[in-house]
Amino acid sequence: MAGTFRFSFGPWNIHEGADPFGPTVRDSIEFGKKIKIYKELGFDGVQLHDDDAVPDMNNLSASQINDEAKKLKSLLDNEGLVPEFVAPRLWEDPRTVDGGYTANDPKCREYALERSKKTVDIAEALGCNLIVLWLAREGTYIREAKDSKVAVERIAEAANVMLDRNPNIKIAIEAKPNEPMDHTYIPTIGHAIGLGLLTNDASRVGCLIESAHSILAGLDPSDEMGYALAHDKLWGVHLNDQNGLKFDQDKSFGSVDLRRAFNQVRLLDKHGYGNNGEWIGLDVKAMRTQKVETSSKHLANSKEIFLKLLELSRSLDEKAVEAAIAERDYEELDLLIMKHLLA
Repeated sequence: MAGTFRFSFGPWNIHEGADPFGPTVRDSIEFGKKIKIYKELGFDGVQLHDDDAVPDMNNLSASQINDEAKKLKSLLDNEGLVPEFVAPRLWEDPRTVDGGYTANDPKCREYALERSKKTVDIAEALGCNLIVLWLAREGTYIREAKDSKVAVERIAEAANVMLDRNPNIKIAIEAKPNEPMDHTYIPTIGHAIGLGLLTNDASRVGCLIESAHSILAGLDPSDEMGYALAHDKLWGVHLNDQNGLKFDQDKSFGSVDLRRAFNQVRLLDKHGYGNNGEWIGLDVKAMRTQKVETSSKHLANSKEIFLKLLELSRSLDEKAVEAAIAERDYEELDLLIMKHLLA
Protein backbone atom coordinates (compact mmCIF):
# COMPACT_ATOMS: atom_id res chain seq x y z
CA MET A 1 0.00 0.00 0.00
CA ALA A 2 1.45 3.36 -1.01
CA GLY A 3 1.78 6.06 1.60
CA THR A 4 0.17 9.47 1.61
CA PHE A 5 2.64 12.25 2.29
CA ARG A 6 2.12 15.77 3.55
CA PHE A 7 4.85 17.77 5.21
CA SER A 8 5.37 19.75 8.42
CA PHE A 9 8.11 21.55 10.30
CA GLY A 10 8.42 23.65 13.44
CA PRO A 11 9.11 27.38 13.60
CA TRP A 12 12.35 26.59 15.49
CA ASN A 13 13.71 25.11 12.24
CA ILE A 14 14.09 28.66 10.93
CA HIS A 15 16.51 30.03 13.49
CA GLU A 16 19.35 32.43 14.16
CA GLY A 17 22.24 29.97 13.88
CA ALA A 18 23.52 29.99 17.45
CA ASP A 19 25.28 26.88 18.72
CA PRO A 20 27.00 25.92 22.00
CA PHE A 21 30.21 27.53 20.75
CA GLY A 22 28.94 30.73 19.18
CA PRO A 23 26.23 33.41 19.28
CA THR A 24 23.49 34.08 16.76
CA VAL A 25 24.64 34.90 13.23
CA ARG A 26 21.30 35.70 11.56
CA ASP A 27 18.51 38.14 12.33
CA SER A 28 15.36 36.70 13.87
CA ILE A 29 12.29 36.21 11.70
CA GLU A 30 9.08 36.93 13.58
CA PHE A 31 6.64 34.08 14.13
CA GLY A 32 3.96 35.52 11.82
CA LYS A 33 6.40 35.75 8.91
CA LYS A 34 7.54 32.18 9.54
CA ILE A 35 3.93 31.02 9.30
CA LYS A 36 3.58 32.66 5.90
CA ILE A 37 6.69 30.83 4.65
CA TYR A 38 5.09 27.40 5.12
CA LYS A 39 2.92 27.38 2.03
CA GLU A 40 5.64 28.99 -0.06
CA LEU A 41 7.85 26.00 0.74
CA GLY A 42 5.09 23.47 0.09
CA PHE A 43 4.34 22.59 3.72
CA ASP A 44 0.87 22.24 5.23
CA GLY A 45 1.54 21.28 8.85
CA VAL A 46 2.96 23.23 11.78
CA GLN A 47 4.78 21.59 14.67
CA LEU A 48 4.44 23.58 17.88
CA HIS A 49 5.85 23.75 21.35
CA ASP A 50 3.33 25.00 23.87
CA ASP A 51 5.07 28.37 24.16
CA ASP A 52 5.34 28.69 20.37
CA ALA A 53 1.56 28.64 20.43
CA VAL A 54 1.18 30.76 23.57
CA PRO A 55 4.27 32.84 24.41
CA ASP A 56 4.83 33.70 28.08
CA MET A 57 2.26 31.07 29.02
CA ASN A 58 3.66 30.67 32.55
CA ASN A 59 2.41 34.18 33.35
CA LEU A 60 -1.07 33.77 31.87
CA SER A 61 -4.31 32.53 33.36
CA ALA A 62 -6.14 29.52 31.94
CA SER A 63 -8.63 31.75 30.14
CA GLN A 64 -5.84 33.90 28.70
CA ILE A 65 -4.00 30.81 27.46
CA ASN A 66 -7.18 29.60 25.77
CA ASP A 67 -7.75 33.00 24.15
CA GLU A 68 -4.17 33.14 22.79
CA ALA A 69 -4.44 29.58 21.44
CA LYS A 70 -7.70 30.45 19.70
CA LYS A 71 -6.01 33.47 18.07
CA LEU A 72 -3.29 31.20 16.72
CA LYS A 73 -5.87 28.74 15.42
CA SER A 74 -7.52 31.57 13.49
CA LEU A 75 -4.14 32.60 12.06
CA LEU A 76 -3.36 29.03 10.97
CA ASP A 77 -6.82 28.59 9.47
CA ASN A 78 -6.41 31.77 7.46
CA GLU A 79 -3.11 30.47 6.06
CA GLY A 80 -4.55 27.03 5.28
CA LEU A 81 -2.27 25.37 7.82
CA VAL A 82 -2.89 22.53 10.28
CA PRO A 83 -1.23 22.09 13.70
CA GLU A 84 0.42 18.66 13.72
CA PHE A 85 1.15 18.46 17.44
CA VAL A 86 1.87 20.47 20.56
CA ALA A 87 4.84 19.61 22.79
CA PRO A 88 5.47 20.85 26.34
CA ARG A 89 8.80 22.69 26.45
CA LEU A 90 10.08 21.55 29.83
CA TRP A 91 13.84 21.85 29.37
CA GLU A 92 14.41 25.62 29.46
CA ASP A 93 12.84 26.61 32.77
CA PRO A 94 15.10 26.99 35.85
CA ARG A 95 12.81 24.56 37.65
CA THR A 96 13.68 21.74 35.25
CA VAL A 97 17.50 21.73 35.44
CA ASP A 98 17.22 18.35 37.22
CA GLY A 99 14.45 17.12 34.95
CA GLY A 100 10.74 17.82 34.92
CA TYR A 101 8.79 14.65 35.62
CA THR A 102 11.86 12.96 37.15
CA ALA A 103 13.20 15.88 39.21
CA ASN A 104 14.12 15.00 42.77
CA ASP A 105 12.37 18.16 44.01
CA PRO A 106 8.59 17.55 44.26
CA LYS A 107 7.84 21.24 43.58
CA CYS A 108 9.71 20.99 40.28
CA ARG A 109 7.76 17.85 39.36
CA GLU A 110 4.54 19.70 40.20
CA TYR A 111 5.53 22.52 37.85
CA ALA A 112 6.20 20.04 35.01
CA LEU A 113 2.83 18.36 35.47
CA GLU A 114 0.92 21.64 35.58
CA ARG A 115 2.74 22.87 32.47
CA SER A 116 1.86 19.60 30.70
CA LYS A 117 -1.83 20.01 31.57
CA LYS A 118 -1.73 23.47 30.00
CA THR A 119 -0.15 21.96 26.89
CA VAL A 120 -3.06 19.57 26.55
CA ASP A 121 -5.48 22.48 26.90
CA ILE A 122 -3.63 24.42 24.20
CA ALA A 123 -3.82 21.44 21.85
CA GLU A 124 -7.58 21.22 22.41
CA ALA A 125 -8.03 24.92 21.65
CA LEU A 126 -6.04 24.45 18.42
CA GLY A 127 -8.13 21.46 17.37
CA CYS A 128 -5.12 19.17 17.68
CA ASN A 129 -5.17 15.78 19.41
CA LEU A 130 -1.46 14.85 19.43
CA ILE A 131 0.99 15.67 22.22
CA VAL A 132 4.67 14.97 21.56
CA LEU A 133 6.97 14.31 24.49
CA TRP A 134 10.66 14.89 23.96
CA LEU A 135 11.93 13.89 27.39
CA ALA A 136 14.93 16.19 27.17
CA ARG A 137 16.04 16.31 30.80
CA GLU A 138 14.31 13.16 32.02
CA GLY A 139 17.61 11.51 32.83
CA THR A 140 20.68 12.23 34.91
CA TYR A 141 24.32 13.22 34.69
CA ILE A 142 25.31 10.51 37.17
CA ARG A 143 23.30 7.36 37.73
CA GLU A 144 23.49 7.50 41.52
CA ALA A 145 21.53 10.78 41.56
CA LYS A 146 18.21 9.14 40.68
CA ASP A 147 16.49 5.78 41.04
CA SER A 148 15.78 4.64 37.46
CA LYS A 149 12.76 2.52 38.47
CA VAL A 150 11.17 5.45 40.25
CA ALA A 151 12.05 7.76 37.35
CA VAL A 152 10.32 5.55 34.77
CA GLU A 153 7.27 5.27 37.00
CA ARG A 154 7.16 9.06 37.33
CA ILE A 155 7.28 9.51 33.55
CA ALA A 156 4.43 7.02 33.17
CA GLU A 157 2.43 8.89 35.81
CA ALA A 158 3.01 12.15 33.95
CA ALA A 159 1.61 10.50 30.83
CA ASN A 160 -1.42 9.42 32.87
CA VAL A 161 -1.98 13.01 34.01
CA MET A 162 -2.13 14.14 30.37
CA LEU A 163 -4.25 11.21 29.23
CA ASP A 164 -6.72 11.89 32.05
CA ARG A 165 -6.79 15.60 31.22
CA ASN A 166 -8.43 14.98 27.84
CA PRO A 167 -9.81 11.63 26.62
CA ASN A 168 -9.26 12.64 22.99
CA ILE A 169 -5.54 13.28 23.05
CA LYS A 170 -2.78 10.84 22.14
CA ILE A 171 0.85 10.99 23.24
CA ALA A 172 3.77 10.33 20.92
CA ILE A 173 7.07 9.88 22.75
CA GLU A 174 10.14 11.16 20.88
CA ALA A 175 12.97 9.03 22.23
CA LYS A 176 16.59 10.14 22.34
CA PRO A 177 19.50 8.37 24.07
CA ASN A 178 21.45 11.40 25.28
CA GLU A 179 21.87 15.18 25.09
CA PRO A 180 21.24 17.33 26.98
CA MET A 181 21.48 14.68 29.72
CA ASP A 182 24.21 12.05 29.80
CA HIS A 183 21.75 9.25 30.52
CA THR A 184 18.15 9.28 29.34
CA TYR A 185 15.55 6.94 30.82
CA ILE A 186 13.57 6.44 27.58
CA PRO A 187 16.44 6.26 25.06
CA THR A 188 14.86 4.29 22.20
CA ILE A 189 11.52 3.63 20.56
CA GLY A 190 11.35 0.21 22.20
CA HIS A 191 11.56 1.93 25.56
CA ALA A 192 8.88 4.43 24.50
CA ILE A 193 6.44 1.70 23.45
CA GLY A 194 7.20 -0.21 26.64
CA LEU A 195 6.49 2.89 28.71
CA GLY A 196 3.02 3.05 27.18
CA LEU A 197 2.24 -0.30 28.80
CA LEU A 198 2.72 1.33 32.20
CA THR A 199 0.04 3.95 31.54
CA ASN A 200 -3.70 3.82 32.09
CA ASP A 201 -4.39 3.63 28.33
CA ALA A 202 -1.58 2.15 26.24
CA SER A 203 -3.72 2.51 23.10
CA ARG A 204 -3.17 6.27 23.29
CA VAL A 205 0.60 6.17 23.73
CA GLY A 206 2.79 5.79 20.66
CA CYS A 207 5.96 7.33 19.31
CA LEU A 208 7.60 9.83 17.02
CA ILE A 209 10.88 8.74 15.46
CA GLU A 210 13.63 11.21 14.65
CA SER A 211 16.27 9.92 12.26
CA ALA A 212 19.19 11.51 14.13
CA HIS A 213 18.05 10.21 17.50
CA SER A 214 18.03 6.65 16.20
CA ILE A 215 21.50 7.14 14.75
CA LEU A 216 22.75 8.54 18.07
CA ALA A 217 21.58 5.30 19.69
CA GLY A 218 23.62 3.32 17.15
CA LEU A 219 20.46 2.15 15.39
CA ASP A 220 19.16 2.44 11.85
CA PRO A 221 16.15 4.78 11.56
CA SER A 222 14.30 2.54 9.09
CA ASP A 223 14.61 -0.40 11.49
CA GLU A 224 13.23 1.71 14.31
CA MET A 225 10.37 2.78 12.04
CA GLY A 226 9.67 -0.84 11.14
CA TYR A 227 9.57 -1.77 14.82
CA ALA A 228 7.08 1.00 15.56
CA LEU A 229 4.96 0.16 12.50
CA ALA A 230 4.79 -3.48 13.60
CA HIS A 231 3.25 -2.23 16.85
CA ASP A 232 0.97 0.26 15.02
CA LYS A 233 2.63 3.00 17.07
CA LEU A 234 4.37 5.20 14.49
CA TRP A 235 2.40 8.43 14.83
CA GLY A 236 5.04 10.85 13.61
CA VAL A 237 8.52 11.17 12.14
CA HIS A 238 11.20 13.83 12.25
CA LEU A 239 13.36 13.24 9.20
CA ASN A 240 16.90 14.62 9.18
CA ASP A 241 20.42 13.25 9.04
CA GLN A 242 23.37 12.78 11.33
CA ASN A 243 27.11 12.52 10.79
CA GLY A 244 28.28 9.97 13.35
CA LEU A 245 27.64 9.41 17.04
CA LYS A 246 28.13 12.94 18.31
CA PHE A 247 25.86 15.86 19.19
CA ASP A 248 22.43 16.07 17.54
CA GLN A 249 23.16 17.78 14.21
CA ASP A 250 19.71 17.90 12.55
CA LYS A 251 21.30 17.97 9.10
CA SER A 252 19.13 18.12 5.99
CA PHE A 253 17.45 14.81 5.21
CA GLY A 254 19.65 12.52 3.14
CA SER A 255 22.64 14.86 3.19
CA VAL A 256 24.95 12.37 4.96
CA ASP A 257 23.77 8.90 3.97
CA LEU A 258 21.50 8.82 0.94
CA ARG A 259 20.96 5.06 1.11
CA ARG A 260 19.91 5.29 4.75
CA ALA A 261 17.45 8.01 3.78
CA PHE A 262 16.20 5.92 0.85
CA ASN A 263 15.39 3.03 3.16
CA GLN A 264 13.39 5.29 5.46
CA VAL A 265 11.31 6.59 2.56
CA ARG A 266 10.87 3.11 1.07
CA LEU A 267 9.69 1.59 4.35
CA LEU A 268 7.24 4.40 5.08
CA ASP A 269 5.78 4.19 1.58
CA LYS A 270 5.64 0.39 1.53
CA HIS A 271 3.61 0.25 4.71
CA GLY A 272 1.15 3.04 3.98
CA TYR A 273 2.48 5.65 6.35
CA GLY A 274 0.36 8.78 6.25
CA ASN A 275 -2.83 7.05 5.20
CA ASN A 276 -4.22 7.57 8.71
CA GLY A 277 -3.26 11.24 8.81
CA GLU A 278 0.35 10.99 9.98
CA TRP A 279 2.74 13.68 8.76
CA ILE A 280 6.23 13.69 7.30
CA GLY A 281 7.79 16.07 9.79
CA LEU A 282 11.21 17.60 9.32
CA ASP A 283 13.49 18.66 12.16
CA VAL A 284 16.44 20.19 10.36
CA LYS A 285 18.69 23.15 11.04
CA ALA A 286 20.23 25.54 8.53
CA MET A 287 24.01 25.58 8.48
CA ARG A 288 25.49 28.30 10.66
CA THR A 289 27.12 29.79 7.54
CA GLN A 290 23.78 30.37 5.79
CA LYS A 291 22.58 33.95 5.26
CA VAL A 292 19.17 34.95 6.59
CA GLU A 293 17.62 35.36 3.13
CA THR A 294 18.39 31.72 2.33
CA SER A 295 17.88 30.30 5.82
CA SER A 296 14.89 28.14 4.79
CA LYS A 297 16.67 26.28 1.98
CA HIS A 298 17.37 23.31 4.27
CA LEU A 299 13.61 22.75 4.56
CA ALA A 300 12.94 22.99 0.84
CA ASN A 301 15.98 20.81 0.13
CA SER A 302 14.90 18.10 2.58
CA LYS A 303 11.42 17.94 1.09
CA GLU A 304 12.88 17.76 -2.43
CA ILE A 305 15.21 14.93 -1.41
CA PHE A 306 12.32 13.02 0.17
CA LEU A 307 10.21 13.30 -2.98
CA LYS A 308 13.12 12.29 -5.22
CA LEU A 309 13.80 9.25 -3.06
CA LEU A 310 10.09 8.42 -3.12
CA GLU A 311 10.23 8.49 -6.92
CA LEU A 312 13.28 6.19 -6.86
CA SER A 313 11.61 3.84 -4.40
CA ARG A 314 8.49 3.52 -6.52
CA SER A 315 10.52 2.96 -9.71
CA LEU A 316 12.73 0.25 -8.20
CA ASP A 317 12.54 -3.07 -10.09
CA GLU A 318 10.81 -5.05 -7.37
CA LYS A 319 10.88 -8.26 -9.43
CA ALA A 320 14.66 -8.02 -9.61
CA VAL A 321 14.74 -7.39 -5.86
CA GLU A 322 12.57 -10.44 -5.20
CA ALA A 323 14.68 -12.60 -7.54
CA ALA A 324 17.89 -11.65 -5.75
CA ILE A 325 16.28 -12.37 -2.38
CA ALA A 326 14.96 -15.72 -3.62
CA GLU A 327 18.45 -16.71 -4.75
CA ARG A 328 19.95 -15.33 -1.52
CA ASP A 329 22.21 -13.29 -3.75
CA TYR A 330 22.53 -10.25 -1.56
CA GLU A 331 25.62 -9.05 -3.43
CA GLU A 332 23.42 -8.71 -6.49
CA LEU A 333 20.78 -6.93 -4.41
CA ASP A 334 23.41 -4.60 -2.99
CA LEU A 335 24.60 -3.58 -6.46
CA LEU A 336 21.02 -3.26 -7.70
CA ILE A 337 20.21 -0.72 -4.98
CA MET A 338 23.44 1.22 -5.48
CA LYS A 339 23.00 1.45 -9.25
CA HIS A 340 19.41 2.57 -8.78
CA LEU A 341 20.50 5.34 -6.42
CA LEU A 342 23.34 6.37 -8.71
CA ALA A 343 20.93 6.61 -11.63
